[in-house]
Amino acid sequence: MKFLFDLIPLLLFFVAYKLSGWNAEAAQHFINTYLSGIVSGGSVTADQSPIVIATLVGILATALQITYAKLRNGKVDSVLWFSLFMFVVFGGMTIYLHDEDFIKWKLSIFYWAFALGLFISEFVFKKNLMRKSMEEIVQLPDQVWSRLNWAWICFHTAMGFLNWYVAFVWFKGDTSSWVSFKAFGATGIMFVFIVGQTIYLSRHMKDEA
Repeated sequence: MKFLFDLIPLLLFFVAYKLSGWNAEAAQHFINTYLSGIVSGGSVTADQSPIVIATLVGILATALQITYAKLRNGKVDSVLWFSLFMFVVFGGMTIYLHDEDFIKWKLSIFYWAFALGLFISEFVFKKNLMRKSMEEIVQLPDQVWSRLNWAWICFHTAMGFLNWYVAFVWFKGDTSSWVSFKAFGATGIMFVFIVGQTIYLSRHMKDEA
C-alpha cells in the first residue's frame, strides 16, 4: 500500500502532462491567463505548457500527500519531505523558466542524494538507515543489513545515471517519452528491485528461523 501511496504524485504528474499535451492551446491559455505571475515573461508557448502544468500538479499532489500523512499518522516520512523540497526547488525553476531540463535533472539528483545519504549515514555516522527503517518488522543478521544498504546505494546511483541517459541522450528533446519512462519505466524497475529484495530477505528470514 505504501508503494502505491508514494506513486500518487507521479501518476498525477503523468496524467496532467498527457492531458495538457492533448489540449496544449487550452493549457497555454490557462497558464497565460491565471498563472502569468509565476512564469518568466508572463507567458509560455503551447509546447511548454504541458510540463509547466504537470510540474505544478506534481508539487501540489506531493504537498497534499504530506498533509494527508500528517493528519492520518501524526508524522511524515523524511523521504516525503525531501521529495517535496526537490519538487519545489527544481519544479519551481521549471515553472518559472518554463524549461523541462530542471525537472528532468530533479529525478537523477533525487536518486543520487538518496544514495549519498545512505552512504554517509553508514560510513560516517555508523547508522544503517535501511535497518533503522525496517528493523521493527524484519529481523536480519548484521551482514544482511549491510548488503541491503549497499544494494539500495548501488540501485539509486544506477537509476540516477539511467534517468540522465534517458532524459538527455536517448530521448533528448522528447519530453513526452521521458515522462512515460518516469511514470512506468522507472517505476517498473523499482518494483522489480523491491520484489527481488523481498525474495532475498525472505530466504534469510527462513534461515534465521
